[in-house]
Amino acid sequence: MDGILAGGTLQSLIDEFLTYLAEEKGYSRHTIRAYRVDLEEYNQFLTTRKRSGERKADIVAFLAHLFDRGITRRSIGRKLSTLKSFYKFLIRTNRLEKDPTLLIKSPKQKRTLPPFLTIAAITEALSIPTNKRDGAILELLYSCGLRASELINLDLEDVDIENGQIRILGKRSRERILPIGRPALVALKEYLKVRGESDDPALFLNRSGRRLTTRSLQNIVRKYLLRVASATGTNPHIIRHSFATHLLARGADLRSVQELLGHQSISATQIYTHVTIEELIRIYQRAHPRA
Repeated sequence: MDGILAGGTLQSLIDEFLTYLAEEKGYSRHTIRAYRVDLEEYNQFLTTRKRSGERKADIVAFLAHLFDRGITRRSIGRKLSTLKSFYKFLIRTNRLEKDPTLLIKSPKQKRTLPPFLTIAAITEALSIPTNKRDGAILELLYSCGLRASELINLDLEDVDIENGQIRILGKRSRERILPIGRPALVALKEYLKVRGESDDPALFLNRSGRRLTTRSLQNIVRKYLLRVASATGTNPHIIRHSFATHLLARGADLRSVQELLGHQSISATQIYTHVTIEELIRIYQRAHPRA
């Protein structure tokens, strides 16, 4: 292998790097073992191909080799992360002047499409509860597209019944004001009549008069969604997915849905457009005479 990295063979530098991770960074044995596997695989590739490991082309060739072997994008991303850490160490210890991994980006992960319920299934689920609290919970989850944590953390003072609005404190304490749909507003009013007095400020209470837990909310939602969906699609988040999917399918613009969901980046919202496109394709194939 021509152009050996300054200060020793690649294997000796790998050993030095792993010692550094163990003794100075305090990495676990499991993590160091994973680093060793990645780096020794890389070393073997370079040795077989008679490459120096000092050029960007060497790293790109290794990544292409992994792709050709059918290694998953996630695993390739992890191996590249290992290489980036290793080369930073080589730069810091003056073994290299330039980092060949600097401009190499991890392969994009394939994003799985979020499951969602049809409008008919959601409508059926919302019609099931006879318990006013549970009915208000389901209506509000779907009306506002709330995260489970956002619903649990709602206080009475966050609800503006008169103006039909609700104040949400989302991720990273980002505040947003959301409109409440008419059926959800009616359900909330009915629930507030029977909520009873409590020194807990929470909007939704358990039987002990205390704020709902995540587990109790999951159980409530699961009880009703099991009537209209499979067991894998009964967590509160599927209602949020359905909220976003239905809005986009009925013509809402992406930016508005982003604001309603409280997504910091529009890329997090864009995944729902893939769902609606798939639905449009199904409709087209079912309805068009020459599809």
